[in-house]
Amino acid sequence: MSILTDAAAFVGLDYHSAFVQVCVLDREGKMLVNDRCENNARAIAAMVRAPVGEQTRVFAAIEACCGAANLADELVSRCGWSVDQAHPGYVNRLKQSPDKTDFSDARMLADLERVGYLPKVWTAPHEVRELRRVVRYRQQLVQERRATKLRIAAALREARLKPPTSVNPWTKAWLAWLDRAELSEQARWVVSRQLERLKFLKAEIQEADQRLEQLTQDDVLARRLRELPGIGLITAATIRAEIGRFDRFRTGKQLARFCGLSPRNASSGQKQADAGLIKAGNSNLRAVIIEAAQRLVRLDDRWTKQYCQLWKRGKPKCVALAAVANRWMRWLFHQVQPATPAA
Repeated sequence: MSILTDAAAFVGLDYHSAFVQVCVLDREGKMLVNDRCENNARAIAAMVRAPVGEQTRVFAAIEACCGAANLADELVSRCGWSVDQAHPGYVNRLKQSPDKTDFSDARMLADLERVGYLPKVWTAPHEVRELRRVVRYRQQLVQERRATKLRIAAALREARLKPPTSVNPWTKAWLAWLDRAELSEQARWVVSRQLERLKFLKAEIQEADQRLEQLTQDDVLARRLRELPGIGLITAATIRAEIGRFDRFRTGKQLARFCGLSPRNASSGQKQADAGLIKAGNSNLRAVIIEAAQRLVRLDDRWTKQYCQLWKRGKPKCVALAAVANRWMRWLFHQVQPATPAA
């Protein structure tokens, strides 16, 4: 028999890869359990059900981190719980003590869930998380390719070799020049290994592109995005993976802020100043959107006009481009709403 008269329990889960700290509170805030449990949905459910009974509704909170979404899915599907993911940064700001323990963290999550003050984040469905996994893997490959090219360029600088200005870097002609360049024995060995690495990364990126094509071919939102001028596979897949659903935002301005495209004000007293874009959001998502804006100002008269107006008013080109990206996302919010899938 449940000891909760209102048949509701509030659970805080402080997640670790090896175990989970589980705190259970009743509606009045009385602590029923606060102990470690193995990182297993069935074991966690058994620990919670022991003091509250099988018929009690369970409302749980867990900080968003690697692995937390999968555990939340299991608790929802297998145990019928209501599970919210919390923003770790905002939860940390709500603490009233500088001390940090698993005991107090789990207690705080449970209490925030109980009083309705939990700073929630959107839990992406399984399909979106799987797409996100491939998108981020491709981003890692691209970053590794960039680092490999920088290492080759560093070897050339160390050897005081200047590539011909008449040849574009990394073209066949440029690589042919690199093959004839006078490098020391060890430098040539290092550069040859880096060139082999570039070939491997190129093949891996192509494989990732094919994977993304398969994952998005039946996705309504991704198809709608690719119909827009200047938007290709990578941009559409990244927006779909990182944003997920457009209808989870109330306004286009809120969406643009989520993407890290909103200007940041740094005013104080008589000083009025802008401080660039806000330091928030996914940096890769922001980069992809700004790259899309670079194409938009060349392909779409509407955005070309806005970009030119800002530039003529004295705005630096990078600021004008970021402003176009911001306005495009706010415009996109209204354009794709009807096509946003339920997932």
